[in-house]
Amino acid sequence: MALLQRIIPSLFFRPVKSSGYSSLCSPWFAVIRFLHNGTKPESDIVVNAICDSLRRGYNWDTLSRNFDYVEVNHFLVENVLLELKEPTDAKRALGFFHWSAQRKDFAHEVNSYCLMVNILVRAQLIKDAQALLESVLKKTIGDSSKFLVVDSLLSSYRIAISSPVVFNLLVQAYAKLRLFEIGFEVCCYLEEHGFTLSLTSFNILIHVVQKSDNTSLVWKIYEHMIQKRIYPNEATIKTMINALCKEGKLQTIVGILDKIHGKRCSPSVIVNAYLVFKILEEGRTEIGMALLKGILQKNMILDTIAYSFVVYAKVRFGNMDSAMEIYEEMLRRGFNANSFLYTSFIESYCDGGKIEEANRLFEDMENMDLKPYAETFNFLVEGCAKAGRVEESLSYCKKMIERGLIPSLVAFNIMVAKLCETGQVKQADELLTHILDSGFIANEVTYSHLINGYGRDNQIQEVLKLYYEMEYRALCPGLLAFTSLIRSLCHCGKVEQAEKYLRIMKGHSLNPNEEIYEALITGHFKKGDKTSAVQLYNEMISKGLKPCCIYDFVPSS
Repeated sequence: MALLQRIIPSLFFRPVKSSGYSSLCSPWFAVIRFLHNGTKPESDIVVNAICDSLRRGYNWDTLSRNFDYVEVNHFLVENVLLELKEPTDAKRALGFFHWSAQRKDFAHEVNSYCLMVNILVRAQLIKDAQALLESVLKKTIGDSSKFLVVDSLLSSYRIAISSPVVFNLLVQAYAKLRLFEIGFEVCCYLEEHGFTLSLTSFNILIHVVQKSDNTSLVWKIYEHMIQKRIYPNEATIKTMINALCKEGKLQTIVGILDKIHGKRCSPSVIVNAYLVFKILEEGRTEIGMALLKGILQKNMILDTIAYSFVVYAKVRFGNMDSAMEIYEEMLRRGFNANSFLYTSFIESYCDGGKIEEANRLFEDMENMDLKPYAETFNFLVEGCAKAGRVEESLSYCKKMIERGLIPSLVAFNIMVAKLCETGQVKQADELLTHILDSGFIANEVTYSHLINGYGRDNQIQEVLKLYYEMEYRALCPGLLAFTSLIRSLCHCGKVEQAEKYLRIMKGHSLNPNEEIYEALITGHFKKGDKTSAVQLYNEMISKGLKPCCIYDFVPSS
């Protein structure tokens, strides 16, 4: 009866606004009738009474007085929201949603949030929907199910007769909260349920991801867009160019396209070309070719670039015959040869040890006035050296230096190693001196090869000069350099000096390896110092190192 006492005054002492039907038929009288008979009103009658109050424009205080004894639960909330799901009632539904959230010991479930959001979106109350979405996402951070919110939105989507805009708002909310990884997963999940995001949502997502420096995810999202035929606009391309700059890849792809096309390409072509090139570099050839076909049909990449990438893919896949066939077809269709493709062929031939074919292609490039670039020479320098054709390797290295190009560290070190092995250490050393002035930066491997080479020729002064040069260039000698130095000194009979550098090495917290111990043991033994040899041998064994040589001063087991 307490509820009746609260309800009756509000009915008889307030002016009743017209609601399109007789006040005697109002849900209020149904509630009163139940209470007068001493029974609990049915839930739909309470729902109707609450909706009627909201439509009459009652404020929160009035609602609280009238429904103080009504138990607000999730079932009641969702039924009231469904009753008010029409756009004309959407603001009333939102008012009730906020009012019920203030009730003691009550908190909205995710389902209620999502139903309310769908109602608001249908009524085009976008800002309110965005606020609720951000609120519910914050509430569910760390929840075991990352698809909890999207599943709830999907379940109430058709009931509320909502719009796909709601899913765009969801992903945009994830982006705003910097939950972009989950946001992208939700995006893919929605596509499985038949909903594709707008370009605007994708742009917002990749923009936020790009700001976070997660460039791999930026390209993953962009690739997904193209696969789903959501094509970029100017804003998308601007974001992707920024990603290329941050990644340090812009100059690389621009250089490749310049070699293929001969002149600077548009930002859109640069972005799409890099996407295909990146996929091919990752070994995802089939995906790359399918993507290339799609963007070529949309004129998002130039024909000559597309052809070159197809040939490049075949080369990367190891199908040289097919690559050559496509390349010849490309020429027949009027496209010009380019240095990028020639370099790709040269790389493949060098890797396979087919130096004659690589040399022939290089000559063809020169005859056609196609300009070889640094990578072209590097492949030839490295390939010739590995094939034992050291003179040719050295010749290519000198040619590239003459043209103002600097060899790669890897290619140069491989060539230097072969030169030193064949007794041409002086030529290697002179070449290093020349290119150091051009900006080449040698490493410990470079100096180790040269030290080994001079050590074989017993040129101890040159060995020590290289060690001091490393220190002068602030290139701190490591285990590799000390191994070469100590072995060379022992080989030249300078065991005492070798011991000195062993102490220096230990002072740098570097532990000697088997090669160092064996060089010192052998050196001492040759000089007749068996005591020092045995001492070093015991030290070696105590460190758990196993000698490769068998020494006659070690007792047989």
